[in-house]
Amino acid sequence: MKYYAAVLAGAMSYGILSTIVVLAYGRGYRLGEVVGSQLLTGVILSWLLVIYIGFKRRLNARKEGHEQGAAGMTRVFPRLKWKQRLILMIAGTPTVVTGLVYYQSLRYIPASLAIILLFQFTWISVLIQALIKRQRPDKVTLLTLLILFGGTLVAAGFLEQGLSRVNAWGIALGLMSAVSYSLFVLFSGKVVPTAHPAYRSAWMVTGGFILLCILFPPTFLFNGSIWSPLLLIGLLLGFFGAFIPPVLFAFGAPHIGGGDGRNLGGDRASGGRAYVRDRTSRASQRMAVVRRGRRADRRRAARMVPFFEGAEGSSI
Repeated sequence: MKYYAAVLAGAMSYGILSTIVVLAYGRGYRLGEVVGSQLLTGVILSWLLVIYIGFKRRLNARKEGHEQGAAGMTRVFPRLKWKQRLILMIAGTPTVVTGLVYYQSLRYIPASLAIILLFQFTWISVLIQALIKRQRPDKVTLLTLLILFGGTLVAAGFLEQGLSRVNAWGIALGLMSAVSYSLFVLFSGKVVPTAHPAYRSAWMVTGGFILLCILFPPTFLFNGSIWSPLLLIGLLLGFFGAFIPPVLFAFGAPHIGGGDGRNLGGDRASGGRAYVRDRTSRASQRMAVVRRGRRADRRRAARMVPFFEGAEGSSI
């Protein structure tokens, strides 16, 4: 249950960002400055969490009389190959795309509509999962998504206002943010799942920040803008947008599966059927072993019969 709660809380934290971004635009800050300050905060907080967990684990190891120093850190965070680190950094790039297109959509559509469009990652993720597995979603998932889609139309006001009164480019940007967010959740559950969640999150956010620096050079670090209200904006956006979601998704997504990570409860029925099939398969394997053992016992008994018959004849 805690893994589902972690994924849900990570998704809900994005609902706080839109109001902060609108305030940042009102103060004249640009898109690169807003996203850059957010990811910079996320990188710092993520690696501080890694250092804190490593220090705490080493301290506990010393109290218990175990290994010390670098060996303790290796036990907490198994050493990753550079290939794995590179994969994690690439997996973190959707966070940049999500931030850029989501925050840009706020220039064209209301914040309430932008967050609704972002949360379309639920059915988009199911579609991506179906394409990857080449498997049609079950009826429960389809019904859940249908209800969700209908609620989206009502909440966004499409039925009352119509599409003609809504900025089409803003809608497109909002849906693009949903697609990139779906990829982020997918990668969070699939990429290097054996690594510690804090370690995985730190490398993913670092990769996203590197990509952003290539797209938008961080001039705000050198022209003094960072020491303006942008610092507080970056801290808030970084905590709720670049620190909390990656950590919670890295913690919860590998344990609840690819489909559940994007549609809480959507794939539980199919997961239950898979569990039953797995248990049935294991039971069949155990029965096969028992049957083979019984056949071997019968063969050994058949070989012993001539021996006893010969022994009985000689005694007579």
